[in-house]
Amino acid sequence: MIFPAKNQNKKDMRKITLALTLVLATLTLGFSQNYTFRVLATKGVNEVKTGGVWQPVKTGATLQEADEIKVSENAYLGLVHKSGKPIEIKKAGPYQISELAKSVNTESSVLNKYTDFILSSNSAEAKKNRLSATGAVHRGEADAINLLLPDNQFSGFFGNKVILTWDAKVSGPFVVELQDMFEDVLAKYETPNNSYTLDLSDPKLAGRDLNAIMVLITQKESAKNRSSVKILKRLSAEEEKKVKAAYAAEVPVLDDGTALSKVLIASFYDEKNLVVDALTAYQEAVQLAPDVQNFKDYLEDFMVRRNIKSAKQQ
Repeated sequence: MIFPAKNQNKKDMRKITLALTLVLATLTLGFSQNYTFRVLATKGVNEVKTGGVWQPVKTGATLQEADEIKVSENAYLGLVHKSGKPIEIKKAGPYQISELAKSVNTESSVLNKYTDFILSSNSAEAKKNRLSATGAVHRGEADAINLLLPDNQFSGFFGNKVILTWDAKVSGPFVVELQDMFEDVLAKYETPNNSYTLDLSDPKLAGRDLNAIMVLITQKESAKNRSSVKILKRLSAEEEKKVKAAYAAEVPVLDDGTALSKVLIASFYDEKNLVVDALTAYQEAVQLAPDVQNFKDYLEDFMVRRNIKSAKQQ
């Protein structure tokens, strides 16, 4: 099966945009340590008192040690310490920033670069630049089902879990079909939803060659309603070794199973160009905190930036 090459200029533009964003995040990191926490996500009525004045807490804001915050009922606040450690606050009440800081291991780390990267790439200016660069061309319009996975050159993945999602002009149930590169069927799964969590450690796949998997979504009622074929590719042994080492050095301190940590882990994968793993981590964050709009925005922004979905005029 032959897949058409994408326009090289667009590839280069995406690479340059990502590189510049990472450089900006790194430079920002060097000049932004005069704070105790950064606000990565907020829901509901949350306030911060600085210099005796109360004001609403906004995403991206910095909190100083002398500040006090007030979290309302049924609200949410996702903070990241300057050391990179995330904290979720779901219980209503007043909190002294100095007391919250005491609960954090303040050993310096590089993890806060992921906070800067997420906030800078999701800024209004960054979105405006992407819209200007990519226009508003919608991908997958010719398909009855648009499988939301990256272009094949970014199809490498590290973990065993891949959350597949798709936009569809037809109703379910749907069939998720996995094929090898000879188009032999490896497995089929049925779902009534526009998503499916693929577990590549499934015994059904034991002994099969999973180094390169072709993924196809069809409507159960009519197989002619289908998605384009997308590829998932295992990393080489050498690549996997490098990612494992980086993960062991950085991610375990984040991996506490919260939505906030999933967003930071997604940024870790994003920096490593592991788009499939980053996409899954962002989707896990949304699943864990479906009522926090910031996490949905981060997922949407990521998909636009990685050319999985088109930019839309705000």
